Amino acid sequence: MTEQPRPDVLPEVASWLRRRSWAAADYPVERLLAAKRAAGSAGTVSVVLPALDEEPTVGEIVATVRRELMERHPLVDELVVVDSGSVDRTAETARTAGARVVHRDDILPRLPAAPGKGEVLWRSLLATSGAIVCFVDADLREFDPAFVTGIVGPLLTDPSLQLVKAMYDRPLETEGAVVPAGGGRVTELVARPLINLHWPQLSGFVQPLGGEYAARRTLLERLPFPTGYGVELGLLVDALEEVGLDALAQVDVGVRHHRHQDGQALGRMAATIYRTALERLDRTHRLKAGEDLVHPLITQFSRDPGTRGFTAHTHEVTALERPPMRTVPEYTAR
Repeated sequence: MTEQPRPDVLPEVASWLRRRSWAAADYPVERLLAAKRAAGSAGTVSVVLPALDEEPTVGEIVATVRRELMERHPLVDELVVVDSGSVDRTAETARTAGARVVHRDDILPRLPAAPGKGEVLWRSLLATSGAIVCFVDADLREFDPAFVTGIVGPLLTDPSLQLVKAMYDRPLETEGAVVPAGGGRVTELVARPLINLHWPQLSGFVQPLGGEYAARRTLLERLPFPTGYGVELGLLVDALEEVGLDALAQVDVGVRHHRHQDGQALGRMAATIYRTALERLDRTHRLKAGEDLVHPLITQFSRDPGTRGFTAHTHEVTALERPPMRTVPEYTAR
């Protein structure tokens, strides 16, 4: 029998989805420029691209942001590529396209750099000055300015918001084949179950591990940054603890095209995500025996062609166990 999805989600999450989920089209550039002017220094925007051997894609992203959001529309105040040790022409390509390029090791040189994306994002706070910091992965293809305007928009127009993540379709594109919803394998197999079971308030995030998100500097400077691939999960969980669910939001920016990792790389990412989650559960003393810490539901999302949005489907996560058969009277009496 095929399991049928439950129509319900947590009431708090359902309310949050209605009030804190938007589309990029809700934030046209003209509206954002007016909000930016009204905000003054609190409306300055820094766009940061962490990059490691992204020569094929970084130039197009940088050129698009500079052309559309700095020259045509003065929304972005600084555009910084933080190179974490590329051996290709990433730095030269980004600089030629119009970014300020900073090497990871030149930021806070007294502290030897650790490998990993989170290390680069953490150090980027020292290399930027915007009141709003917008992170964008450097491996995106067919880049659209909505990846920036969509996630910066709510922060410019609503002072109560602190962190905004992008949501999108993530097709798996490999060897000429395209699986429409096949990307985000670590999200669906590891991060989403962990979030739903232990931090159900965050279960409404469509792309909790997505690398495109914006936040107020005043929040980011208060949060610890996992140095590796667990940074997105860590920041999301810690932001929830720091400012509460209603200060978080998400915006639909369409489709994310990017390169995909092989199976072994995904395994390493999954292990890092799991460890990041365990460290936060331990830090908040939520691993003590006897406490009811698991929320036995999982909410997943699918694109709804009718509404052009995402539809939530909630399923029970069963954990019923049968006792050893030797303890069953009918078995021992056989």
